[in-house]
Amino acid sequence: MSAPLTIFQVAGRAMSAQLVRMNTTASNLANAGGVAGSAEAAYKTMKPVFRTSFDQASSLATVDVEKVVTAGDAPTKRYDPSNPLADKDGNVFEAAVDETRELVDMMETARSYQNNVEVMNTAKSLILDTLKMGR
Repeated sequence: MSAPLTIFQVAGRAMSAQLVRMNTTASNLANAGGVAGSAEAAYKTMKPVFRTSFDQASSLATVDVEKVVTAGDAPTKRYDPSNPLADKDGNVFEAAVDETRELVDMMETARSYQNNVEVMNTAKSLILDTLKMGR
């Protein structure tokens, strides 16, 4: 049986999961508008899949990234015969990244990360105040 989780471990794991989310969002935004010569080669939006676990010993729930999956719409086919990446029919395939959704995800992720920083700061402050009471 493992030791009970602390609030610092719970918040740290949540921050780590949000960091993965931020990195996938940044990758999606960086590849928005990118083109390829086939639908298979075109960039596909990535999203993390979170897994929640309950720790019986501490009665705390944690979150981890289980995996990162591709999601969203299929690449958009566009006729552009002058593009060096065009296929034999003159088509290129543009990554279907919804930039508005990605920016909303980025703001949501940043807020969640900041909330977990605040949880850690509050827990630290409460521990220090409790130690001062003993003096």
